[in-house]
Amino acid sequence: MTHTTTRRLALDGTAQDLLFRQAHTVDRFTGEPVTDETVRAVHDLVRNGPTAFNQQPLRLWLLRSPESRERLARHLTRGNREKTLRAPLTALLAVDTDFHLRLPEQFPQFPGASDLFTGERGKRERSARFNGALQAAYFIIGIRAAGLAAGPMSGFDEDGVDREFFPDGALSALLLVNIGRPAPDGTRARGPRLGYDEIRTTL
Repeated sequence: MTHTTTRRLALDGTAQDLLFRQAHTVDRFTGEPVTDETVRAVHDLVRNGPTAFNQQPLRLWLLRSPESRERLARHLTRGNREKTLRAPLTALLAVDTDFHLRLPEQFPQFPGASDLFTGERGKRERSARFNGALQAAYFIIGIRAAGLAAGPMSGFDEDGVDREFFPDGALSALLLVNIGRPAPDGTRARGPRLGYDEIRTTL
């Protein structure tokens, strides 16, 4: 089926399908491993996605071992435990609320950028979570670009995960993403999406 938007976008139809139209949240994966080289290639691509002041608060914790997955599972909602324990790889996405300390090197065109956040922890936390969420979205699209599938999850005890993995308080959990190749029965039928006219207001 040819979509009318396919002819109007710079990205070809195959790439549009891979990144968006055929993208599903996956619950069950095959046993094929996801290598560090693949995750590095994904990051090397998506790290170029824009954020405010070029902030880069996102941190990746790659949970591969059964032990690390068990530590995580005790903080998950019941529906997320089994699929996480079975996934080839789970990425714990966290944010560094001291991201502003790197701004002098990451955004040198504005030497005072770091000062905007110094002593303003609440402001840093809001900015870290917002820009970290942007980076997380880029990461998920990058997983699709690598020919893999993602199962992002927010159903977990954030305070429990922070105590388990970040006891020094340096990071704060944002999102979990199971990663791998989808099993034949690993996806559900796509739900309806809002159309352009349902979200658009023209003034």
